[in-house]
Amino acid sequence: MLKTPALVVVAVLVVAGAVVHGAAIQRWTFVEPDQTQNDRMHALEVRFEDWQPTPIPTEMPTNERSVATSHRYQSASTGRGGAVTMISGIPGSVSTHTPDVCYPGSGYKTLRAPKKETAELPGGGTATYYVADFEKTTATRQDRVRVRWAWHTGEGAWEAPDNPRWQFAARLARVAVLYKVYVVTPLADGDDERPEDDATTRAFVAAAFAQYAAGFAR
Repeated sequence: MLKTPALVVVAVLVVAGAVVHGAAIQRWTFVEPDQTQNDRMHALEVRFEDWQPTPIPTEMPTNERSVATSHRYQSASTGRGGAVTMISGIPGSVSTHTPDVCYPGSGYKTLRAPKKETAELPGGGTATYYVADFEKTTATRQDRVRVRWAWHTGEGAWEAPDNPRWQFAARLARVAVLYKVYVVTPLADGDDERPEDDATTRAFVAAAFAQYAAGFAR
């Protein structure tokens, strides 16, 4: 049988856990979300060379309490392209469900585990994000992609925390909506340990993070 001091400790831990979980799923609202900003960020289309955007239908489970907007981009002259997804919602959902979990869950094999990279952005500043490589093989095709992702609170810079869920939970009092962006590009065949992106790919990735960052600043 637990003695009184032990019961107190257990009770405190249970209450603390409930408070963190309730805050993470925004059971209690600390600040009101900026719906105008949210709509603007989901309407944003990356402008890069002659790459044209095409919307990709994207649906998020209702219980995630988040919204996703995806566009595929393709160059009219070279055929090259990539894809960008913007996700926004409550921090407890958006801080989790990262590509290193979702892609293997969709049948992809992880070729190279996530690591952090920092890129210089046009116009100044930098973006730090995670990057990982995945591959999916079917009877008719092989799909190899490189995925980069980072979070933004609507203020400051792009972030790639070591423990996103807990680190963003610590700021729930002033973060009503958390944003996450994926930038996906095709990965060439090869056995390189981690093949380097070419100049065009690097420029597209930098343009995507820079333009979304500028959207927050409006």
